[in-house]
Amino acid sequence: MTAPEPIGHDELDEVVAHLRLSIPASELHGSLCGLLAANGRPGKRSVLNALHLEVGSESVSEHDQDTLDQLVRQSEEELADPELGFEPLLPADDRPLPERADALVNWCRGFLGGFGLGGPDMHGKLSDEGREVLNDIGTIASSSLDFGSEEEDEDALIEVHEFVRMGAMLLFTECHIPDSSSNGTLH
Repeated sequence: MTAPEPIGHDELDEVVAHLRLSIPASELHGSLCGLLAANGRPGKRSVLNALHLEVGSESVSEHDQDTLDQLVRQSEEELADPELGFEPLLPADDRPLPERADALVNWCRGFLGGFGLGGPDMHGKLSDEGREVLNDIGTIASSSLDFGSEEEDEDALIEVHEFVRMGAMLLFTECHIPDSSSNGTLH
């Protein structure tokens, strides 16, 4: 049996449209990743319930639910990938720069909300570096973007994207390391 094709931004965007969610696809993925990073799990609840999202449509089709369930598995596997293969789901590189930049801001906004839902007490357990990364993601999430030189803006977006990508994996790793203070001491 072959593994299913990874969920991409466009496919998630279709699900968001079908369900008439109040947030864009990038923010939904960010919310899910924040929840997972903070050691939260949807469990038996649907990811939409875990993220406190209301569906604007009549119901969730089996296809849309399967896509969301696959997205949960895919996101958790990617965040934990020792090869650092995680990527925030954002519009493709051929999309206009402002659209991609806004999507990254939305992703960060979602990540913060999901992180808060996943482990409200996690912030205090983070290392100084982890807290700084979370604060920086918050700064990105509240950013209003101005554009000037397209080449410089493209380079800046690539840098911010890479920071967010690595920061999400760092936070996931920190929150999934067993608390050493609860382990017994060897004598």
